[in-house]
Amino acid sequence: MPLSVSNQARVLFNRRVPLRDGITLSADIYLPTQGKGPWPAILLRTPYLKAQAQIAQRALAFVRYGYAFVVMDVRGRGDSDGEFVPYRHEGPDGYDAIEWCAAQDWCDGNVGTLGASYAGRIQWLAALEQPPHLKAMVVLVAPSDPFVEIPTGLPSPMHLCWEHYVSGRVTQPMELVDWEQVYWHLPLLTMDERAGRFNPHWREQIAHAALDDYWLPLCYQRRFEELAVPVLHISGWYDDEQIGTPLNYIGMTTRAATPQARANQRLLMGPWGHQVNTSRKLGEIDFGPQALIDLEAEERRWFDRFLKGRRQEPPPAPVRLFIMGANYWRDGQEWPLARTRWTRFYLHSGGAANSRFGDGHLSPEPPASDEPYDSYRYDPARPMPFITEPTSAQIGGPDDYAAIQRRDDVLVYVSEPLKEDLEVTGPVRLELYASSSAPDTDFVAMLLDVWPDGFRQRLCDGMVRARFREGMDRPRLIEPGRIYRYEIDCWNTAQLFKAGHRIGLQLSSSAFPKYDRNLNTGAALGLTSEMAIAEQRIYHDRAYPSALVLPVIPSAASPSPFPVSETSRGTSK
Repeated sequence: MPLSVSNQARVLFNRRVPLRDGITLSADIYLPTQGKGPWPAILLRTPYLKAQAQIAQRALAFVRYGYAFVVMDVRGRGDSDGEFVPYRHEGPDGYDAIEWCAAQDWCDGNVGTLGASYAGRIQWLAALEQPPHLKAMVVLVAPSDPFVEIPTGLPSPMHLCWEHYVSGRVTQPMELVDWEQVYWHLPLLTMDERAGRFNPHWREQIAHAALDDYWLPLCYQRRFEELAVPVLHISGWYDDEQIGTPLNYIGMTTRAATPQARANQRLLMGPWGHQVNTSRKLGEIDFGPQALIDLEAEERRWFDRFLKGRRQEPPPAPVRLFIMGANYWRDGQEWPLARTRWTRFYLHSGGAANSRFGDGHLSPEPPASDEPYDSYRYDPARPMPFITEPTSAQIGGPDDYAAIQRRDDVLVYVSEPLKEDLEVTGPVRLELYASSSAPDTDFVAMLLDVWPDGFRQRLCDGMVRARFREGMDRPRLIEPGRIYRYEIDCWNTAQLFKAGHRIGLQLSSSAFPKYDRNLNTGAALGLTSEMAIAEQRIYHDRAYPSALVLPVIPSAASPSPFPVSETSRGTSK
């Protein structure tokens, strides 16, 4: 018999959902206690186990407003049958689950999907299967196609932490592994053994260290032309998978199958990490009281519109962004913003930009003379640290890189103190001219807000592996000593640089353990332990004008109808 949960819902536990290959998945179904139905259904499919109090509360929040809510363990996890192979079955399984929901007597035939991270990406894979009853999606912090976030040909060392967490049918304790030691293990192929568990999925990924046919079934971002579903895209500026959400919004607004679908997209970006809308504070940065919003109401209004046919008046703006530094929300009509002024800040130095004590600086003025190059040695045995917690639950944040920039194997370029506020909102990239003594190496760039008191706040970053400079499907080693032009995608930000602050750029050849260490030998990736030291040169003269390209928003756009609260820092997390 159905169970009443505090008179808020009737719950049908462990209902078996048949798939086309005979496997059954386990679903818990939450139904309203008021009204006879049928109701529109919201489907959440998860590898993180459906039997969680947090998920139950999420279900009850929708049930109260007249939705059936279905939460389902994916294949091979929790109470569902089959073997869990990350992502490989999620397209067809998602189609079958959506259509099963639509066919139930408690559903009116309108189905929406909801989920974050893994549960976000698999919505895209299911949508590509064209389930006829899928009417809307709410996708939070979705991973991108292979090698968009980690363009190295290999999984991040920190990805093994996730692989460990979801190995087996139930979640595994991450706290029992000394991840900071595990990440140092070489070769990368056998890092799973160092963590205490043989992991075939980890090893299979390393066996395919380029974009080949193995990865194509997981690529959805090249197929937006096939989709016509309305999507609410949600992420945070410090989400460690942030790059995918704005790309997905751009893809659907420019390439979706119909004009109506292209119009029925919305982007919402907050001052959050991977766990969106859970705290107004990340690290030492407090983003103020407006940082947290009623996100459930935003999601519910999206489903009300496309599952129940209710229009919100006035309709919400297509884009809603939190501007960090000023700490207010701003509405927009597109992404990137049409009024963006793409502004180059050129790298300059007298040849000694090493560390934050060097002479590197940024200026809108291009090189007027043949400036000397900057150089440093990259030793894979002593990589540049990327500040992060040891598990993959959150990779990086608005951390202070002042101490890191004491090293001589990092180049630092900073602007003059700003005379007035400067807003940078949009995609950030670096046009870099560089050479190396190695046949393969990495270049890593990071944008920072340099505060007057010396705090150097990471905003966003990115990297390029030299062998993949022409694409992840076309690896080619470089010629040692030859100058190449690289474009580094540093992802996105929305930051108001306050008057007196400076724009900072950090350049190095590693960000460990966010990215695996390039061993500089040109050998097959992930299979060897031999290392070589690389001599790196960064050029910024008239022939090779390396430049940071920033999306500057004109100052007239800065005033907001919302009260502005200053960004502050504290000493505790």
